[in-house]
Amino acid sequence: MYDARRYDCESVSGMVMEVDLGKLSSDDFTVLERLRQVGCAWIVGGWVRDALIDSPKTDLDIATDLTPEEVKKIFPRSIAVGEEFGTIMVRLDTGEQTWEVTTLRSEGSYGDGRRPDNVEFGDSIEGDLSRRDFTINAMAIDSEGKLIDLFNGAADLEAGILRTVGNASDRLGEDGLRIMRAFRFLDAEKHGTRQMNSELTKAISSNLKMLDKVSRERIGSELLQILSKPNRDEIVSLMDSLGVLNVILSDIESSQIQNILGDEITALAKICSNDSRSGDEVSASLRKSLKLSKDQMRLITFLHNNKSKIPSTDLTELRRFRAALPENFQSALLHYHNAEKIRSRLSNLPKLQAGNSPIVDGNKLAQVTGLEPSRKLGRLKGWLHRKQIELDLAEESEVLDWLENIDWQKDDFESWPVLVWP
Repeated sequence: MYDARRYDCESVSGMVMEVDLGKLSSDDFTVLERLRQVGCAWIVGGWVRDALIDSPKTDLDIATDLTPEEVKKIFPRSIAVGEEFGTIMVRLDTGEQTWEVTTLRSEGSYGDGRRPDNVEFGDSIEGDLSRRDFTINAMAIDSEGKLIDLFNGAADLEAGILRTVGNASDRLGEDGLRIMRAFRFLDAEKHGTRQMNSELTKAISSNLKMLDKVSRERIGSELLQILSKPNRDEIVSLMDSLGVLNVILSDIESSQIQNILGDEITALAKICSNDSRSGDEVSASLRKSLKLSKDQMRLITFLHNNKSKIPSTDLTELRRFRAALPENFQSALLHYHNAEKIRSRLSNLPKLQAGNSPIVDGNKLAQVTGLEPSRKLGRLKGWLHRKQIELDLAEESEVLDWLENIDWQKDDFESWPVLVWP
């Protein structure tokens, strides 16, 4: 029977340096200390990686030799998010901050290429680290602040190299998502991009079929994380050259992105810009491939439908552009087109005297024209609202004067332009 306390927490080889733990909060120390009062606990994951090259930006993840049940006894407010895999989200007695605490594991085979066939709790930090994906993620910090680095992850960090723990093809063959994770970890942000070693590059090309075994949601999540990083242009280019984009975006005619501004959805829309289909069709394909949200799909549809359209510097159009579109759509489109001149012009554009809301409402317009509530009345109100915005009219009388410039009694009201862009 497994005994969580039989393991000597400090009897680990490979400790090469002490790590500055000054970035840990008092609550971080509290969680670690409470675990260590009963068993052993190590800091693992992204916090360790970031601490070696910069200030940690990721949440603190912890490995322990305690079972999930034992962890929950120490922290009664814990949330069991992956207990079958040994993971508990720990919460202290007060507050909502969480810490991911995972029991040491020793996994067997991955029959479906997504998750281990069985998870056995381990009894050594060495065994736990040896099952991880990349050397830069296979390090831990013990209770004395010493680094456990069995696979030279610190040296790879220093050299800017990404390589797997053990045989690359075997690692990717266990879990296809590791292909996507490899590209995410290439981005070292302000330090530039890491380089895959040749074994990993070859393993990706020969294991592309493993991506078909990964859920679309997980692939979409990883891709959007890649596209949110500062060095995405170079990394997406590598994904394309290794055939990854053709697999994960198989229904999309993709294009290269270069010097793209804006967020990850704007970048994704730009990747799809060569596709000749409508925005709705492209979004539907992406929804199928990546399981995007409705809001993300709406933005991509808008950007794709306007991939050749951009507001002019004309004041009337700029006012209409600003009033008709949500701010995130405005910003995304200008980033999509790298339209910094237009962005500058918009930022210097004075606020509208009467704001964005129509000065003349339906009741007033019905009173003036004698029109009954109808689609015609609505279109006329929309046309006047557009004039109000474009010309920056401030008074009701100024807006109503424009009725003299339209034959609102006889004209085809469906032809009257309302407040939209384009």
